[in-house]
Amino acid sequence: MAKSSAGGKLYYSISEVSRMTGLEPYVLRYWEKEFDILRPKKNRGGNRTYTQKDIDIVNRINYLRKKEKLTIAGTRTKLKMKKTTADKTAVLSSAKTKTLIGQIRKDIQDLIEDFS
Repeated sequence: MAKSSAGGKLYYSISEVSRMTGLEPYVLRYWEKEFDILRPKKNRGGNRTYTQKDIDIVNRINYLRKKEKLTIAGTRTKLKMKKTTADKTAVLSSAKTKTLIGQIRKDIQDLIEDFS
């Protein structure tokens, strides 16, 4: 995978995003069909490559579905609406925390596999 200058990855596989967000890969694939805003690129092999922006969108959708208890249609509508500063701050904070926890979980799992 390509690395960014800050040491983090530029692209993540669907399994990495799944572990980072706590969502099953089939949910991520389903959301791609339901939300035009979520369109991870595919590499030459046809595998999805998610950017940090894609992960932020996944976290936003997840927040709207679970925390605000919106339907798919309601989430779609809310994503198209202009967000207030308070909404942006709450979602961004929650999404960053969830992504960080997911990344730590993934790193721990990778370490366990390395030492097994």
